[in-house]
Amino acid sequence: MSTILRVEGYRFYWYSNENNEPIHIHVRRENIKAKFWLNPVRLAGNWGFAEHELNKIIEILENHQTEIANEWSKQK
Repeated sequence: MSTILRVEGYRFYWYSNENNEPIHIHVRRENIKAKFWLNPVRLAGNWGFAEHELNKIIEILENHQTEIANEWSKQK
């Protein structure tokens, strides 16, 4: 598991082997998590985040999308 970004209490990460899935990222805060596809940014799964937090996470991802994509291409 590689942490890519930490912003406003959220940890953005991915796992090293995820069966050749398209570019995506996992997000965690405390014991709640979500998964987002990145091209375009959209929710893939949510395990506990409220709607307003999901919107905030989407905004963060859109602001860091290029940075995350660059890290993805280095790692994969």
